[in-house]
Amino acid sequence: MGIISFVTGGAKELSIARADENKDLWVYKHPDQTIPNGAQLTVDADETALFFRDGQFVGQFAAGAHKLATENVPWLNMLIDKFTGGDRFIAEVFFVNTREHPGIKFGSSVGDVPDPQTGLRVRLMVHGSFSAKVYDPVRFVTGLVGQRRTDNTEFLAWFRSQVAKTIKENIAELVVKKNWPLMKVTSGAYASELEAETIQEVRPHIDPYGVEIIRFGDFSIGMDSKDRDRLDKLIERAAYINMAGGMHGYQQFAQAEMMMGAGEGMKRHGGGAAGNAMAGAGIGLGFGMANQMMGGMTQPQQPAGQKQPPVNSPIQSQIGQAAKITCGSCRQQVNPGKFCAECGKPLAPSGGPQYCTNCGNPVSGKFCGECGTAVPG
Repeated sequence: MGIISFVTGGAKELSIARADENKDLWVYKHPDQTIPNGAQLTVDADETALFFRDGQFVGQFAAGAHKLATENVPWLNMLIDKFTGGDRFIAEVFFVNTREHPGIKFGSSVGDVPDPQTGLRVRLMVHGSFSAKVYDPVRFVTGLVGQRRTDNTEFLAWFRSQVAKTIKENIAELVVKKNWPLMKVTSGAYASELEAETIQEVRPHIDPYGVEIIRFGDFSIGMDSKDRDRLDKLIERAAYINMAGGMHGYQQFAQAEMMMGAGEGMKRHGGGAAGNAMAGAGIGLGFGMANQMMGGMTQPQQPAGQKQPPVNSPIQSQIGQAAKITCGSCRQQVNPGKFCAECGKPLAPSGGPQYCTNCGNPVSGKFCGECGTAVPG
């Protein structure tokens, strides 16, 4: 909007104001730098008018109607154009909106954050809106907008980038420091704490420009649906892991899950008879390990110092338990074989069949009937 001329009672008067179509702009620069002495300046209740000359701030007007005359405003003498005999002021006039601006949208990726509950790394994203306002118009124009930069879109892009940068640098650190489970973070359980932290952390970045964030209207942290499914399943399994002995149980479960996953993958993608056989073995072994881990939950605790009987391997649990024999040297119950699993000596049990130390077949004489190896005396 330029200078408006109109006549009242035969006297020519002039008025300077912000045009209605520019009311929502954070800052509006008056297009005409030549202002007649005695012009009427109208400043709305939610704005401030700033006057500059040769790049230097000269003065400002608060809300209201003001007559631009040197007798009313002494600092206007600094703006007089000497070549017009004092009839004109030369100045750049900026109208700065000082009301609260709501609904400023933002969004950013926080990056990969480790979930304190499971250790799984999950990519978080944040979006929402906030309100802000200019509390120091002079610092706003001189420090950020600049006397040639009146593009509000450019300013808002900068503002959003500062908020996104602060969130990316501080939110992940806050989540880890507070040990907040990511499922609760994304459900909004800590929204108020995250909002307060963001406002506090972004303040040093924007304060030099006379701007402040008032409040967040929306502050949502989310994750990819695939990450959510993975995390949800892992949390569900964590309950069984805790019941099965903490980290040791977790490692067993993870191995079982890996084997079952590999078996399922081989079944889905084919691979012939051999592939199907290996798939079945992987699934069976996975279930065997999982069952073994869960079975440990129901076994009675042994008194201190009492040795527990040997535990079958996962494969044995699938094909049936092998018969135990008694070692002739240490008298421990062990699986059949060439050597005792407890003392390492050749197996020569009493009260049962003797086994060849070379081929493992039962023998009844001094030499093995299968390979001819002499049986220890």
